[in-house]
Amino acid sequence: MKVVTLLNEKGGVGKTTVATHIAAGLAIKGHRVLLVDADPQGHATVMYGLTKEPGLYDLLVRNAPYQRVLRVISPELYEIPGQAVEGKLYLLPSNVETRNIANSINNILIFRDRFLPLEGAIDIVIVDTSPTPSMLHGSIALATDGIIIPTLCEILAFDGVRESLLHRDSFVNKKQELGLGGVELFGIVPTRYKQKTLEHAEMLEQLVEAFGDTVWEPVQDRIIWSEAARAYRPTFSYAPDSQAARDAWRLVERAEEAIANVPS
Repeated sequence: MKVVTLLNEKGGVGKTTVATHIAAGLAIKGHRVLLVDADPQGHATVMYGLTKEPGLYDLLVRNAPYQRVLRVISPELYEIPGQAVEGKLYLLPSNVETRNIANSINNILIFRDRFLPLEGAIDIVIVDTSPTPSMLHGSIALATDGIIIPTLCEILAFDGVRESLLHRDSFVNKKQELGLGGVELFGIVPTRYKQKTLEHAEMLEQLVEAFGDTVWEPVQDRIIWSEAARAYRPTFSYAPDSQAARDAWRLVERAEEAIANVPS
């Protein structure tokens, strides 16, 4: 089982959009995927048309059994028309109670300990996090194999990338101290990219200069993303022949490749 965490210490950069698309796409491709909504806003939960509820809080704080907190996502909500879904997609929902987890746990390894029993039943865990660092972030990091950092091509979003990478370095040190391996940087994903905007072009160039091949192909800003979100569907389910759907599918393939390269 591999754990992938979406991280950026700035809000509104597309973490939830990237997380939900990667999770759905990997399930379509045959993986057993658990999407963990670790943001008190509960937007990953809402993206699948579900009601916000304290699933993650109940699991980590109240020690609830998985049977009570996991939600099965029907393939009808994310499938590509005419294409069978080969895997499974589950969701661990969130609501405002998630913000209280950090103050209610005293074991930094609680996230890892509670997810270990899923080994063999789940192939990939995708974690959508909030922008605000907390002990919960630290606990998630100690269970994480790789991080994906979505970012806007704007200066304030870049600051969030830098802060996220600084915390990633501290996570790596702590994991290695505990003999738990490292935390790979799978990729930095430029989102809502406006190709004809000088600021975006210059910022993308700076991002590539700083981080090289870890910068994934930018996700273009297209209206279909918001239309699909309003329909509670991924773009490749809502409009499978659109350029946005092709952009989203590239995210899925890049994530799958990065996960496959993580040592067992």
